[in-house]
Amino acid sequence: MAARFCGLLALLCLSGLDASSRPAVNQELSTIFNELWVLDVNRMTPATDYTISVQGRASFVNQGSHVVRDHASQPLFSNVNETKLTNITTFSLFINLLDNFERSTGVAERVTTEELTEINLFLDAVLETEVMKRAHRYLVSKAKSSADLRHFKSQLYLIWFHLYHRHRNTGLDSCGFEHVFVGETKSGTEIIGFHNWIQFYLQEKNLHLDYKGYKARDHDLPDQDDHVLNLQFSWHGLVKPVGSAFIGTSPEFEMALFTIVFLMNTERSTTVLVNIDQCRMELVVIRHGRSLGTAYPKLLSSNGRHVVRQQHSH
Repeated sequence: MAARFCGLLALLCLSGLDASSRPAVNQELSTIFNELWVLDVNRMTPATDYTISVQGRASFVNQGSHVVRDHASQPLFSNVNETKLTNITTFSLFINLLDNFERSTGVAERVTTEELTEINLFLDAVLETEVMKRAHRYLVSKAKSSADLRHFKSQLYLIWFHLYHRHRNTGLDSCGFEHVFVGETKSGTEIIGFHNWIQFYLQEKNLHLDYKGYKARDHDLPDQDDHVLNLQFSWHGLVKPVGSAFIGTSPEFEMALFTIVFLMNTERSTTVLVNIDQCRMELVVIRHGRSLGTAYPKLLSSNGRHVVRQQHSH
């Protein structure tokens, strides 16, 4: 059976958000994102390239609490094809970047010459993928990016790697890439960002992270084929009550999606409703000036259930 793109109803920021207040489905972005999905040949296949065990449903935890009941006795990832992680260029170069950042906000980042080289190699590799080439062509057609590849690379750097102040009265302590893909801690009490499955796997493997269970409503339970999960975990002793992440997707796919949403809108906070594969989701992007503050998916329905509901409503 083909792997499902998603299987969880996202709980992030859904309180008080009823269907009538949600935007209409953005058909144009849905179309381009489905093109990117098809082009994502580096995406890993569930049960073949990796195996996950979602185990129990996580309990409610207040933000900032360090006390949480563990509903998952085993790790989330029981197996990942590390040969692919090593041999697929964008994956291996992505992993090289993960140890380049200070975990705590308020601690100034210092980018060494070696780290800058790693960023450039990663961006060059991403720009060579069909996923980012298609995203670039789309943005050029919308006059949001230059056709010049060097200018587009500079634009990606500004969005994802430009350092800025996330914590007041400190040096430059954060960037979009660090927040979204690596994760940060705030005031020593909470985890912020951290929306990437590769970082999750590696931190779990090194015993820095403990998966506590999945988050979902009764009618939308996860399984091992899902390419998006909502989950609860602890990291270096702090707890993330609920986070969401794509599972198995390539770094270039996630960067392309969020870059398009970022550049197609100018508001500080943007939410777009899209259908990708069999899933309806909101993609949330929050700006930090000309750079990315955060970005993550919020799933609303999966396996085409939104299509069934629309048919019944006619």
